[in-house]
Amino acid sequence: MARFTGSNWKKSRRLGISLSGTGKELEKRPYAPGQHGPNQRKKLSEYAIQLREKQKLRYLYGITERQFRNTFDIAGKQSGVHGENFMRLLARRLDAVVYALGLARTRRQARQLVNHGHIEVDGGRVDIPSYTLKPGQVISVREKSQKLDIILESVEINNFVPEYLEFDEEKLSGTFVRIPERSELPAEINEQLIVEYYSGK
Repeated sequence: MARFTGSNWKKSRRLGISLSGTGKELEKRPYAPGQHGPNQRKKLSEYAIQLREKQKLRYLYGITERQFRNTFDIAGKQSGVHGENFMRLLARRLDAVVYALGLARTRRQARQLVNHGHIEVDGGRVDIPSYTLKPGQVISVREKSQKLDIILESVEINNFVPEYLEFDEEKLSGTFVRIPERSELPAEINEQLIVEYYSGK
């Protein structure tokens, strides 16, 4: 399945979650798009609820179904709670960390920065958004890219960096300090529903 390239605003309203991270999509019309959006009363089946939760997380990170499922399967081979391991693996993606550091306004923008070679890990260029970071690794903006308006503007307006990361605004460099706790990851996601979705297939 290809990566979703349609309207994130409509998808955000359909799923009831801000895919941009700004919350603007749901401010004026916090209901599903379409003629009957505000008055939809259709009761969802258990499967539909699980599917929607899966779609919420997949679209939030902007990845393909194959990448999503592969990450889910890798999480299942680790010790601990499957769903929480899955959430942590997604948060360790390079594009997710670039976004969390405030180097990009949206996850989609963060993925583009990585794809276009603007980001380095431990001093070497990495252009794979799904690259999984390990504690202690340093994420930085390439010297040639440090004056990009898109990065400077994002850093200027960002006012929060998670505690599992450290960020030096002057150097445009951050450190992946540790694996995040579940409480530091998207609270609006019920990952157990995603585990149940794949278990039932």
